[in-house]
Amino acid sequence: MPEWIAVICLGIIEGVTEFLPVSSTGHLLLAENWLPRQTDLFNTVVQCGAVLAVIVIFTDRLKQLAFKWRETAARDYLLKLCAAFAITGAGGLTLKKLDFELPETVAPVAAATLIGGILFLIVEKCLLKRTLSDTITWRMAIIVGLAQLLAAVFPGASRSGVTILAALMLGSSRPAATEFSFLLGIPTLLSAGALQTISALRHAAEQPIDWSMIGLGSAVGAITAFGVVKWLLRFVQTHTFVGFAWYRIVLGLGLLLGVS
Repeated sequence: MPEWIAVICLGIIEGVTEFLPVSSTGHLLLAENWLPRQTDLFNTVVQCGAVLAVIVIFTDRLKQLAFKWRETAARDYLLKLCAAFAITGAGGLTLKKLDFELPETVAPVAAATLIGGILFLIVEKCLLKRTLSDTITWRMAIIVGLAQLLAAVFPGASRSGVTILAALMLGSSRPAATEFSFLLGIPTLLSAGALQTISALRHAAEQPIDWSMIGLGSAVGAITAFGVVKWLLRFVQTHTFVGFAWYRIVLGLGLLLGVS
C-alpha cells in the first residue's frame, strides 16, 4: 500500500475518534493490523489537525473569551479552563520527569476502553434521576483537569471520554460538558504537539522527519474532525452517551479477545 494512502486512512481515523469519547488510541491500534505504524511525532501532530477543526467551529466562543474577558462570566470560564489545563500540564511534566509511562499495548488500552464504556453506562443511568446544570463549576474544572491527566497516564481511556464523563458525574449537562472538554483540548493537544515537535527536531539527524506525510495526515484529520465535531455538538443536545458506551464495550472486548 502506498504510504500516502495509509496516511490518509490514519488521518480519517484520528479525525473521527479524537473528539468522540471512544478512544482514538484503541482505533489506531486496530488500524495497525492493516496499516504501517507511524512515528510518535506523526500520531501527536495529527491530533493538532483535529484541534484546528475545533478552533474553527468554536471561533465565536473563543473570541468571546478572548475579547470579553473583563465580563464576569467570560473571565470565570476562561480561568476554569486555565486551571484545568494547568493541573494537566503540571501533572504531565511531573510524570515525564519521573519517566512514568504505560505502554500503548493492546491489553491495557482494551481494558481502559472497556472500563470507560461501563462507567458511561453507570453514569448515564444515574443522570436520569438528576437535574443537570449548564454551568461549569470550579469543582468540575479541577476534576476535569485531573481526569485529563488520567487519560494521559492510561492510553485508551480517551481524553474526551474521561473529561466529559468527569463533568457528567458532577452534574454537568451533556452540551456543557462536551464544550468544556473540547475547549480544554485546544491548549492540551497543541502543547503536546509542540513539545513532541521540538523533541523530534532535536533528533532530526538521527531520524529524518517526513513533514509532507505529517501535513497530509493533519489536513485529513482536520477536515474529518470538522464534520464529526459539528455532528456531536448537535447530537448531545437531544441524546445520551449510551450508544458510545456500548460501542466502547464492544471495542474493548474485541481488542481483549484479539490478544487472548
